[in-house]
Amino acid sequence: MTRQPTPTDTPSATDEAEFARRLGALTLEQKVSLLTGADFWSLHPEPAVGLRRLVVSDGPAGVRGELWDERSPSANVPSPTALAATWDEPLVERLGGLLAHEARGKGVDVLLAPTVNLHRTPYGGRHFECFSEDPLLTARIGVAYVRGVQGGGVAATVKHFVGNDSETQRMTVDARIGERALRELYLAPFEAIVGEGRAWAVMAAYNGVNGHSMTESPLLREVLHDDWGFDGLVMSDWFAVRTTEPSARAALDLVMPGPIGPWGDALVAAVRKGKVDEALVDDKVLRLLRLAARVGALSDMPTAALPPEYDAVSVAARLRETAAAGFVLARNEDAVLPLDRAALSRVAVLGPNAAVARTLGGGSATVFPPYTVSPLDGIRVALGDGVEVTHAIGVTPQTRTPIADPSYLRHPDGSGEGTEVRFLAADGTVLGSERRAGAAYTWMGSYGAGVPIGQVARVEVHTVIRASDAGRYAIGGSGIGRFRLSVAGVEVFDERLQLPPGADLVEGLMTPPQRLHTVELAENEETEVVLTHDVASTDDAMGDAVSVFQLNLEPPHGSDDEEIERAVALARAAEVAVVVVGTTEEVESEGFDRDSLALPGRQDELVRRVAEANPRTVVVVNSGAPVLLPWAEEVAAVLLAWFPGQEFGNALADVLLGVAEPGGRLPTVWPASERGLPATEPVDGVLAYDEGLFIGYRGDGRAGWQPPRYGFGHGLGYTTWEYDSIDVPGEVRPDAGFTAEVRIRNSGARHGKEVVQVYAGRPGSGVERPVRWLAGFAVVEAAAGEEVVATVTMDTRALRHWDTEAGRWAVEPGTFVLEAGPSSTILPLTAGIAVARG
Repeated sequence: MTRQPTPTDTPSATDEAEFARRLGALTLEQKVSLLTGADFWSLHPEPAVGLRRLVVSDGPAGVRGELWDERSPSANVPSPTALAATWDEPLVERLGGLLAHEARGKGVDVLLAPTVNLHRTPYGGRHFECFSEDPLLTARIGVAYVRGVQGGGVAATVKHFVGNDSETQRMTVDARIGERALRELYLAPFEAIVGEGRAWAVMAAYNGVNGHSMTESPLLREVLHDDWGFDGLVMSDWFAVRTTEPSARAALDLVMPGPIGPWGDALVAAVRKGKVDEALVDDKVLRLLRLAARVGALSDMPTAALPPEYDAVSVAARLRETAAAGFVLARNEDAVLPLDRAALSRVAVLGPNAAVARTLGGGSATVFPPYTVSPLDGIRVALGDGVEVTHAIGVTPQTRTPIADPSYLRHPDGSGEGTEVRFLAADGTVLGSERRAGAAYTWMGSYGAGVPIGQVARVEVHTVIRASDAGRYAIGGSGIGRFRLSVAGVEVFDERLQLPPGADLVEGLMTPPQRLHTVELAENEETEVVLTHDVASTDDAMGDAVSVFQLNLEPPHGSDDEEIERAVALARAAEVAVVVVGTTEEVESEGFDRDSLALPGRQDELVRRVAEANPRTVVVVNSGAPVLLPWAEEVAAVLLAWFPGQEFGNALADVLLGVAEPGGRLPTVWPASERGLPATEPVDGVLAYDEGLFIGYRGDGRAGWQPPRYGFGHGLGYTTWEYDSIDVPGEVRPDAGFTAEVRIRNSGARHGKEVVQVYAGRPGSGVERPVRWLAGFAVVEAAAGEEVVATVTMDTRALRHWDTEAGRWAVEPGTFVLEAGPSSTILPLTAGIAVARG
C-alpha cells in the first residue's frame, strides 16, 4: 500500500506559527487543563483555539473504542506476534490501513498501539502484544504498522517507552539496563519508528529505568527530543503519573486518564511559584495542538487523510489472509501437510481450543469481535458435507469457570438470548437498564446516557439460564467487591471477592476472583438467575466510576480421563487428527507474568495419546507466546497459530488444505526447555537485565545457552528452496548502507514464499557482541523451478555498536561476516565484507 501522509505530517513553518498563535490565546489554567485527559478515553476540547474532543483507544488486536463490551464490536486482527511472524511489511502496512478504517468508524483519533517492547523472555505476560525478540524485525514491522495507521489519518502511539518487557511489579519495578543493551536493543525500535515511521505519539511506561520512573525519566528529553528530534506527543500509560513537578519538568505532555491526576491545579500552582517553567507547559500544549492538527481535530487546518474503505467482506478477507501469513509450520514430517481433500472421509478435530479458540490475548488488547470462526467450524465448512468431522475437547485446561456463553442465556421477558442489566440507587430505585447480549461487563466513567454515576449503588444482571444437556451447571460471578447470586429466587451466596495481596490491578480485571454455585438441571430446564454487584464495595485505584465483573457459567462435561479416551477413539477412526491446544487467560495476559511455559492442564498427555492412536496427527498451537512442546518429535506436523484473530478457523482450513501457504517465520526463539531463560521477578524492586545484549537467539554460543526447539526465523512452507549464492560489496564505508543479493531457487513442485535472512557477525571483534545478529531480510516469491534474487538492504546501523565512552554510534573497522539462509540456525551462504575506517 502506498503511504498517504496527512497534510500536517511534517508541519510547515506556517503551521507552527499558527500553533503558537493559538497557544497565545490560552490562559495558564486553560493550557494546563488540556494536559490531563477529560475521562478514560478522551481529551478536553478547547473552543477558544478550535480544538475538538480527541478520542483515544486501545488497539493492538483491534480498535475497541470507548465501550469495552459486545455493544461496540471490533474487527479482531491477529496479535502482534502473529503480525511479526509474517515478516511482511506491505501486508502489515495494509492491516494498519484497516485499523485506521476501524478507528474512524468508531470516532477514534489516536490508536494506543503498537507495542514494541522486546521479547526479552517468554515469561513476559504481554509477550503476545509485542512483535519480536529482535530489534530490527520489531522496528521494520512497527514502521509498517505505523505508516498504515497514520496513512489513514489516525495517530499511532508507540509504547511502552521503555523497558516494559515484563509485568511483575510493573508499576514500580526499576529495570536496570546497560547502556549498550538499552541503545542497541530496547530503544532501537522506538528510534526507527519515531524516525523512519514518523510516529505522532509515544506512551511512557509504568516502570522505571536505571533509577528514574519513565514518566519522570531524563530519557524522554535527552533521547526522544534531543537525540531523535521527536516533535510528537508523549502521553503516560494509564495511572502511571504519580508526581506533579518531576513529571511536569520531564518531557511528558499528557496525563491519562482524567479528569483526576497529579497535574491540574497543582501544576498551575507550581508554575505560579516558579517551580515549573511555563515554557515547558507551552511546549506540551504545542505538541498536543500538533497532534490534533495531524488527526484533523483542529479547525481551519488541513484535514487528515482518509483511511481505505472496507466492508465486512473485505475486512474478513484481509484478516483471513493475514492470519494465514503468520502461521508458522514448525514441523511437517513426510509432507503430511497440505492435506489431500480427495483422500479424506473422516477428520477428527480435537482439543480444548478446537471449538472455542483464543483469538486474542487478555488485558488492554481485548476487543469484542462481531464473530469468531473456530478451527472446528472453519474445517467443517471447508471440507463440506462429503467429509465427516468429529470433535472432542480432550481435556479442560482452565481452572476458572468461563464467562457464560450467550447461547445459555435468555432475557427475563423471554424475548431472546441475553441479559437485562439494571442500575439501582441505594434505596432500590432503578436508575436505568440495558439489554445485553454478553456476560462480561465493563463500565469506565459512565453507565450510559441518563444514568447518574454518583447515584449507582448496585448493578444487577437478570437472566434465565436454559440447560442444553442434563447435568451439573456451575453458575457464579467474577469481580472485585461484594457479589450476591440468587437462583430460582433463592439467594445462594453473598460474598466479598478480593484480590490476593500484591496482585496487579489489571490482573484483577482480567482474571478476577470467582464465587460459584452448582445447580442440577434437566435437559432444556430453565432457571432464573440474578447476579448483584455492590458498586461501592470495589476498592481499587480506578474509583467508583468503574465497574468490571462477569457472569460465569460452565455446562456439564466429562472428566479429563473420559474426554481423553473419547478423543483417542475419534483419532483412531479418522484419516487425520487435528489437535488444537493452547494457553488460557489464566496464564497469558496483561497484568502478570507466566510462571511456566508448559501447556496448562493435561494437554501434553492428550497430544501424546492421540499421536499414539493416529500417526497422521497435526498439532495446532494456539498461544500468543512460546510454550514447551515435549512431544514435538512424536507428531507428524506442528503448526504455530498464535492468537490469529476472528478469522482463525477459515485461515487454518486454508493452510491445512493448501489453499494458502503457511507464510510465517518465527519472530522469537521457541525454547526446548525453561533452563537459562531471563527472569521477570525483581529483587528488592530491581529487575537486572544481566543478560545484556544476549537475549533470544543472540545468546547462541554463551555459557548456559540452551539449543532451542525451533530457532529464530524458522518456518517451513509447502515447497523447498536451494540457496545458490550471495553477492555483497567488497568494502563499505562506515556511514553508508549496502545491499546483499541472495540468489535462491524454488526446488519444489509448487509456488512458494521465502523469507531470506541475512545475519552479520564479527569474528575476533574487540567489542563484545553476539555471534550473529539479524542485519536484514527480504520476502520473495517464486514458481516451481524458478530462480529469484532477493535484494536485502542493510542500513548504516547494521554493523555499528554503541560506544559507551563516547556516547555515540561507532563502527569497528575490519572484516564482518554476512551469512544468509532461511533461519538463524540454517545459514548455507557466507560472505565477507570489509568496513573501512571512517
